[in-house]
Amino acid sequence: MSLDLHADPVDLTAALVDTFSVSGAEAELATAVQEALRTQAPHLEVVRNGDAVLARTNLGRGSRVVLAGHLDTVPENGNFPSRREGTADDEILHGLGTVDMKGGDAVFLHLAATLPSPKHDVTFVFYDNEEVEAVKNGLGRIERELPEWLAGDLAIVGEPSNGVIEAGCQGTMRVELRLSGTRAHTARAWMGENAIHALAEPLRRLAEYTPRIVDIDGLTYREGLQATSISGGVAGNVVPDAAVLTVNHRFAPDRDAAAAEQHLREVFDGFDLSVVDLSPGALPGLSAPAAAELVAAAGGRAAAKLGWTDVARFAARGMPAVNFGPGNPTLAHTKQENVRAAEIRQVTEVLRKFLG
Repeated sequence: MSLDLHADPVDLTAALVDTFSVSGAEAELATAVQEALRTQAPHLEVVRNGDAVLARTNLGRGSRVVLAGHLDTVPENGNFPSRREGTADDEILHGLGTVDMKGGDAVFLHLAATLPSPKHDVTFVFYDNEEVEAVKNGLGRIERELPEWLAGDLAIVGEPSNGVIEAGCQGTMRVELRLSGTRAHTARAWMGENAIHALAEPLRRLAEYTPRIVDIDGLTYREGLQATSISGGVAGNVVPDAAVLTVNHRFAPDRDAAAAEQHLREVFDGFDLSVVDLSPGALPGLSAPAAAELVAAAGGRAAAKLGWTDVARFAARGMPAVNFGPGNPTLAHTKQENVRAAEIRQVTEVLRKFLG
């Protein structure tokens, strides 16, 4: 298949959606992106890394902006290929990946071909395996093998944000509380100690917990602490001697991983707590010159990102990073995934104005 990078970004989105690229099966789309960039954007240096494609200008500008988007999608759910509905003035594109995030990819690819001399040097990163476990994420491989390709003064990740700049992101931490007891027959329950019953106290603390609301650079980040699963039990006639409570903590980026963990150890003081998953957040960094320029190009509006995205990977490299893409993130991964054509065009024009 071939891609026309000079086409309307809405048509380009449809073409990307109609190329199957569930995580681990991005090769066909990556090849199409690679060939399109090489033939239609001769002003770019283009390289392939696994099933990721990278391209960049080398104009000697005083600053560099990284535009990053993942090529993969979650498995299809009766929403492949794409379809359109509505009028020319209010057209809606339905299909797998329209929101997460082939609309953003289409915007970046279109700009890659149609902005041969931007005022910032630009690096485009189209990567694989974002929708699966972090160890497979193509950005991690690129950082290990081609780290210079991720360097810049600002990173823009094209995750869906309703066409509004979402700065930084929350951190996320998952912990397990392990409760122990003494096994016994339920007919002689007084001889045992029920580990599941012992969950009452940490569950009480969760129910009474008041999460922080944090203002950073004028943006409001809401934290959260929620039980997400309970496991335990041996048999229908046995007092259980072990139980596990899993808790997810979403924390504002003014806390690093160590501070977030210490907070949870204070909340659950007296219980055996272990961290089983952790991804630090990212500060918004909107005071950086390139970030401030982007916000101005978008009409001065920005919001806090509630959730974790790959902006955190760039922030860990000392770069301000934002999410900015078409589509409603609440529709991502759903059978009803769809994006308004007008929003794809709006994001395109904001970035065109910013990149010049």
